[in-house]
Amino acid sequence: MKISSVRHYLSIPTFLKKHLPLQCLFLLLSVTCYGADDGFAPEITDLNAQDMSMALEKKIPYLETPYISAKPRDMKDGITVGELGKDGGDKEAMMAFAQEIGEEPNKVERSKTDSVLVYYKGKLLFESYYRRGRENIPHFQMSITKSYTGFALARAIQLGYMDMEDLQKPIFNYLAEVDQTKLSKEALDITLAETLNMTSGLELIREKIKAYKETPEKLKGQGQIQAYFDSSKPIVPAPRKFRYQPSDPAIIMQILESIVPGSAKDFIANELMGKMGISQYAWQEDTSGLPKSAAGSSFRSRDMLKVGIMLLNKGVWNDEQLIPAEFVNKALSPITLSYGANYYGYFCWNQTINVSGKSYGCWQLRGALGQYVMIIPEEDIVVVVTSHGAMGPLLQGIPKRILPAFIGQ
Repeated sequence: MKISSVRHYLSIPTFLKKHLPLQCLFLLLSVTCYGADDGFAPEITDLNAQDMSMALEKKIPYLETPYISAKPRDMKDGITVGELGKDGGDKEAMMAFAQEIGEEPNKVERSKTDSVLVYYKGKLLFESYYRRGRENIPHFQMSITKSYTGFALARAIQLGYMDMEDLQKPIFNYLAEVDQTKLSKEALDITLAETLNMTSGLELIREKIKAYKETPEKLKGQGQIQAYFDSSKPIVPAPRKFRYQPSDPAIIMQILESIVPGSAKDFIANELMGKMGISQYAWQEDTSGLPKSAAGSSFRSRDMLKVGIMLLNKGVWNDEQLIPAEFVNKALSPITLSYGANYYGYFCWNQTINVSGKSYGCWQLRGALGQYVMIIPEEDIVVVVTSHGAMGPLLQGIPKRILPAFIGQ
């Protein structure tokens, strides 16, 4: 414990000291809340970002006062900042909605929102934190982890460990440890592109995969992929039905591990996240021993924004082509209709949205419980949202309340 926290520790009631875990006490000690536009976002100072998880995040106490800034602070982190209204956007409309998000009790649109950031015309113009949101602590990511996994493979392509043409090749070209002798021709023909698009054709039989979980040693390394194919219904010929499931990103993570020098974990840290100055993040380990790929990472809101800016710039960050522009185009394109008006590319979503009576193409990274990176390339806008509630409400609220404050202004 820091010396500066001793006085605050003494003020905590005895019953809390007895019954709360030490990590939770640190959280209580280190919460700093600031009002709107004072230049400093709320932080937690006694928690290691690499330790973050969904369970630990649930122990973060709600902010007493939301932090809402129409003039984000320049953190010297590679993100150019500006001022809402002066550099674009309807300040009055955006600030009114921001205040609504922070009010209690929650309304439908709020979805227990923890942060909202808006980047417009090359500048971060709006930044806010609510409830469990903190500027310096990463937020648990559900299915956006799939997107990050795809971008890691794209980084390997950029560095020459694979070509874009290789995405049309069978996945088993890169999974030498899987016993292929009993696999059908249809299974052997599954390509990386189909896997990235969630159209591998795998359809797991719950009872079989559950049995594997009772012998976790069989799931180490590529044994995880062996288990998926041993536990699947027969693979049908292509084209195959879109199926949103954890097996497909796990295959891509295993392929990444097989083609890069060292480990997939270190490659992601050094060659992808490190290149964007992203170091304060967490990424949980899967039963295979590799990083989880369907969900399980944690990233700060500003770092999520960096990923969005990189995609907006066709894979370029800080004048360096991090991932191929061709991969970005495929990842964010409407390859397969998943459901409703939602299309899927390579572990990313594509949707046409309506803003003030006009239709716009919208690229999306999505996570359950409400994590989003939404990009409107036509208007040069990126919106980042983190939440810990329902997924749907803010997905609808962004085009209804946030985007109209910027588009057409």
